[in-house]
Amino acid sequence: MIKRISLILLILILAASFFYFDLNQLLTLEGLKGSMAQFDAYKAQSPLLVIGGFFLLYVVVTALSLPGATILTLAAGALFGLVQGLLIASFASSIGATLAFLTSRYLLRDTIKQRFPERLEAIDKGVKKEGAFYLFTLRLVPIFPFFLINLLMGVTAIKSWTYYWVSQVGMLAGTFVFVNAGTQLAQVESLSGILSFDLIVSFALLGLFPLIAKSLLNAFKKRRVYKNYNKPKKFDRNMIVIGAGAGGLVTSYIAATVRAKVTLIEAGEMGGDCLNYGCVPSKAIIKSAKVAEQMRDGEKYGLENTTPHFSFKKVMARVHDVIAEIAPHDSVERYTDLGVEVLKGYAKLIDPWTVEVTLNEGGTQTLTARTIVLATGARPFVPPLPGIEETGYVTSDTLWEKFATLDETPKKLVVLGGGPIGSELAQAFARLGSDVTQIERSARLMKKEDKEVSEFAQKALEASGVKVVTSHQAVRCEIRDGKKYIIIQQLGDEDQSGQQKDQQPEMALEYDELLCAVGRSARLEGYGLEALGIETDRTVVTNEYLETLYPNIYAAGDIVGPYQFTHVASHQGWYAAVNGLFGHFKKFKVDYRVIPWTTFVDPEVARVGLNEQEAIDKGIDFEVTRYDFKELDRAITDSAAKGFIKVITPKGKDKILGVTIVAEHAGDLMSEFVLAMKHGLGLNKILGTIHTYPTWAEGNKYVAGEWKRNHAPETVLSWLEKYHTWRRG
Repeated sequence: MIKRISLILLILILAASFFYFDLNQLLTLEGLKGSMAQFDAYKAQSPLLVIGGFFLLYVVVTALSLPGATILTLAAGALFGLVQGLLIASFASSIGATLAFLTSRYLLRDTIKQRFPERLEAIDKGVKKEGAFYLFTLRLVPIFPFFLINLLMGVTAIKSWTYYWVSQVGMLAGTFVFVNAGTQLAQVESLSGILSFDLIVSFALLGLFPLIAKSLLNAFKKRRVYKNYNKPKKFDRNMIVIGAGAGGLVTSYIAATVRAKVTLIEAGEMGGDCLNYGCVPSKAIIKSAKVAEQMRDGEKYGLENTTPHFSFKKVMARVHDVIAEIAPHDSVERYTDLGVEVLKGYAKLIDPWTVEVTLNEGGTQTLTARTIVLATGARPFVPPLPGIEETGYVTSDTLWEKFATLDETPKKLVVLGGGPIGSELAQAFARLGSDVTQIERSARLMKKEDKEVSEFAQKALEASGVKVVTSHQAVRCEIRDGKKYIIIQQLGDEDQSGQQKDQQPEMALEYDELLCAVGRSARLEGYGLEALGIETDRTVVTNEYLETLYPNIYAAGDIVGPYQFTHVASHQGWYAAVNGLFGHFKKFKVDYRVIPWTTFVDPEVARVGLNEQEAIDKGIDFEVTRYDFKELDRAITDSAAKGFIKVITPKGKDKILGVTIVAEHAGDLMSEFVLAMKHGLGLNKILGTIHTYPTWAEGNKYVAGEWKRNHAPETVLSWLEKYHTWRRG
């Protein structure tokens, strides 16, 4: 802080001195003409000293953003001629501009980053990608105030060296014009005479040149990727969508809604993983498990505690009944009625416009389309542990079928993985009677959340009977005397190569069933991506419009990332459909600014935006406002007064940067904050909104009230207290 203040004082002193000693009068056209004879005399006596002094003056004037840089450029031509003057002015202006840029970065960037972290992050991403290109365009057109460019670019993340050389090259044309005019100084009547209308138009056209060149280059790149293929003159379809999960269903629905001819191809069940293996069945079994837990805790509700008696086969039958009840929403019949042609089979790309479908009922069908959307989803990742195939395992995809015939839950269940899926299922099966051990390699469960949230979730799981083992890695699986074991090892300190420094003792855990829940990997094989050269890096590589290497082939959902959520896949489906059908008019970048998610442990954990740790990592000057549900009337009536709402805001402002909710209905409560963040509404707006009493949603209003209370205007309140005292006489 002291260094910054000192630098600001130095700049103010130099600027004040510039005007106090009337140096600004020298840097006018009249002042320059009147001083030329004296400058020529100095130059004749001490040419190197004059060149050095002039160079230094130019650098200082530019660095301090003082008026007069244009006059100095004219003076360079008048004093030193075209070639020498151009060299001096070009290097001096570029060095001065870079110093102004660095000063702006040092004084302003951290402050702006703290106040506007999201906006600056978005700007930095754009600058990282094409900052040099746009800076070059601005430098080519001298009608843009260069001092303003220096200050604004200073708060971005563009590299200093990049800024320097792009500035020097970009300003060269404009510098040449003014230096050349300076060689004819006597004929220059005004600066406006140098920058005539025709010349300004010429510079504007020059500034457009990089944009035109970029467009032509992009068009050339697009043509080049297609050079080995013959584009059909006619197409069978406007769009082909591969995969009938959330992303594919939304994409095809939108295409049909706007009357495009669209074919949806799916080899398995309609609805994808979420309906058949993920969100729907897991939430169904979580509900059954919660009811079983409530029966054990009947005294909390004024009832008797009782041990739930049930057939696990019936529990699983209910799970499948729930799937069957929801399935018509995503069925072939419904989408056919909506105008989507649905083909059941395996799709493979033959070329950028052609898809070959191996139909489930036999035979093949070949179709062409202007646009193809890949929405093939993801599958559970199974770690390559020695012995795992011999001992057997289930995943979040396969357990529903395998466990459907069991009369009882697995007696001993090991859950490998401490993320959302592993935590949800570990708690559910423990509540249904399994002896559950959950193994997590990291130091805590749900490591993407704040430490306090992870600890809260772990206590909730342990209260349900889950044995949580963190900081342990699975080593192998074995069969001993007909019993299955997983061998785990505690993680110690690692060396620089990531290897364990000290060998830790191993521990064997017996199990009847092993549930692998260590993440999901995109389905990339078998679709012809490799043959077409479509780049993959664990997911399909796309740009911000969801385009792959081929601009007419898009991808959406888990196959793309970066978030493997059903609602994000649906979100991406809109962009894939609109960009794919109407991208030749207007393309839309996918908006990931406000992405909520919920982990359905009990109590639920929901989040949107930043948490505390992420705000710290980003260097944001923030504050936390917290409301505990033990104060909420509805939570008390439900005997569920556990958890809290935690809101991250910039210091002193009500703008919502992130929210974490831990509560019984956290996922439902989060929607209000998602809406507020999406549309730029702060906590004051939530506080001013009527919430029904008594509801869980009141918690949102109360946390806004906590923020307001913490920012009460104490001075005003003090005067109001005096006013009311006076009113009482």
